[in-house]
Amino acid sequence: MSGTDSAATTQVYRVYIKASPEQVWDAITKPEWTDRYGYGGLTDYDFTPGAAYRTLPGPAMVEGSKEMGFPVPETVVDGEVVEADPPRKLVLTWRMAMDPRLAAEGFTRLTYELAEKNGSTRLTVTHELAGAPQLAALVSGAHDDEQMGGGGGWSWVLSDLKSLLETGKTLAQ
Repeated sequence: MSGTDSAATTQVYRVYIKASPEQVWDAITKPEWTDRYGYGGLTDYDFTPGAAYRTLPGPAMVEGSKEMGFPVPETVVDGEVVEADPPRKLVLTWRMAMDPRLAAEGFTRLTYELAEKNGSTRLTVTHELAGAPQLAALVSGAHDDEQMGGGGGWSWVLSDLKSLLETGKTLAQ
């Protein structure tokens, strides 16, 4: 897994997953998968360019927020589909809606690119973060060691996805 530092306005992460591009695509785009890894949340897409999407908090996120003593909003992430070419490419506008400070930074651009490589899938995530320095720090994993700092960002999310698809278990299981 590779990534860039939190000061970068474009962050690129790449991971190789022992699964087909279709399996990885489903894990990225279907709510029965999106709630099982990373920070969770139920995301479903209409792949029509310009279609809105939202990530709703899943049960584990709601329960965790109660334990931590902070509310979870109705929408965690939102944006629009820019381009979809299943199972090869998904381009979105992306906004972290659950934190008002991050939401105020506006929409960023997120691209998933999937390619079959020797029986595995190379997944590249490119997050364009110009004008969103707080979000850039969060998704870079800069707050990984803080108790409520948002964890390890994209590196952690993608590691959790890889673990789930390859072993059936997340990093926390």
